[in-house]
Amino acid sequence: MPRAMTASDKDMWGRGLSMLLLGFICYAFPWSVFAAQPETVLRIQGSNTIGAKLGPALVKGMLEEEGLRAVHQTPGDRENEVHIVAHDAQGKEIQVELAAHGSSTGFVALKESSADLAASSRPIKDAEAQDLSSFGDLRSQHAEQVIAIDGLAIILHPGNPLRALTTAQLAAVFAGEVKTWEELGGKGGAIHLYARDDQSGTYDTFKELVLVRQGKALAATAQRFESNDKLSAAVSADPQGIGFVGLASINQARALAIADGDSLAMPPSAELIATEDYPLSRRLFLYMKPGEQNRWAKALVQFAQSARGQAIVGQSGFVAQQVLAIKVQTKQDMPENYRELASNAQRLSVNFRFQEGSATLDNKAQRDVQRVLDYLKQTNKLEQKVVLVGFGDPKADPQRAELLSKLRAMAVRRELTKGGVTLRDVTGLGDELPVAANTAEEGRIRNRRVEVWVY
Repeated sequence: MPRAMTASDKDMWGRGLSMLLLGFICYAFPWSVFAAQPETVLRIQGSNTIGAKLGPALVKGMLEEEGLRAVHQTPGDRENEVHIVAHDAQGKEIQVELAAHGSSTGFVALKESSADLAASSRPIKDAEAQDLSSFGDLRSQHAEQVIAIDGLAIILHPGNPLRALTTAQLAAVFAGEVKTWEELGGKGGAIHLYARDDQSGTYDTFKELVLVRQGKALAATAQRFESNDKLSAAVSADPQGIGFVGLASINQARALAIADGDSLAMPPSAELIATEDYPLSRRLFLYMKPGEQNRWAKALVQFAQSARGQAIVGQSGFVAQQVLAIKVQTKQDMPENYRELASNAQRLSVNFRFQEGSATLDNKAQRDVQRVLDYLKQTNKLEQKVVLVGFGDPKADPQRAELLSKLRAMAVRRELTKGGVTLRDVTGLGDELPVAANTAEEGRIRNRRVEVWVY
């Protein structure tokens, strides 16, 4: 007859069973599963244009600026997602999560509180602002942060000889109405279309600046991509291809010069994108809820606007918002006084623009005031060295157009005067030298601008 188990037997049996169970768990599951996971301190969702390169670079720079160590990037749970991991002074591991699935996803995530910042390669839409209005005004200067300027590049295979197109021609091509390269004066047969997906801010920008203005829609035959870089690679490999990407993703493809309305054909050069004169230039944004308390979100926004942050913008293939002086080539079709400026002065790489239907400087322009003031102080040009030139859209009375353009320049003068600037001259050139078509409100807003020239 088996003897009854003693307390000692039970204890040995329990220890043996525990060891067996622990051995099974260690075999079946890697120990890393049970390791402490990094604390997520910041979540960013939205634009692939920002999330692919610029966002991670800015986050790394911000973490280093905050004194964190061993900053590195690891893959996220899905494609176009990454984690930026670092250690604080106490050795604690933290991470920032970035998901880059398109600008619209960022605003959805803000509403659902699954993100602290929305990255967007276009301005917030009216419907999105309304949807988030319970959190405050997402268009306020605090909530809306322009972190970089980008140019939407129209790209071809490097062997394609075509050099320039108008926005009207572009719309006809991407609507599928122009089907062959021969119809554009080139060669190569059928045109193959490449476009970003519907979640993309890059696509939204192209749709608004090109397709919608011409009353057209994207052809169903276009191949769609979530990634700028993958689209660029596809066009580079297709002699019949044409597509659109952010400036940082031109890579091996070749970019066209683009004309809009009465503007000259302009390449997506850094200077023309910095001033937003290039017809397909656009702003890149970070949006956060007004009153956001996440210190890491506020630190990233502040870092992105700093000199070091803007240096990272330039290193990432985008156009930084630092102020530079540019020599402009004189042309015979320039107004006489403007030609005199181009001959004897330099233009700064910033244009002041205004809120829609208002003489109030927009959010970017309000920050640009300080950037211009800093430049003028550093270069000793505060006294009688600055000329402001205002521009606008056509009016029935040309004198009214000229007056309105000068009033815009005077609005900028008021802000610069507060910073100690004594101007050399303030003038308005009405609807001269347009940079966009005046047939749509977006184009008229772009033409309502103030240039800064320095002697």
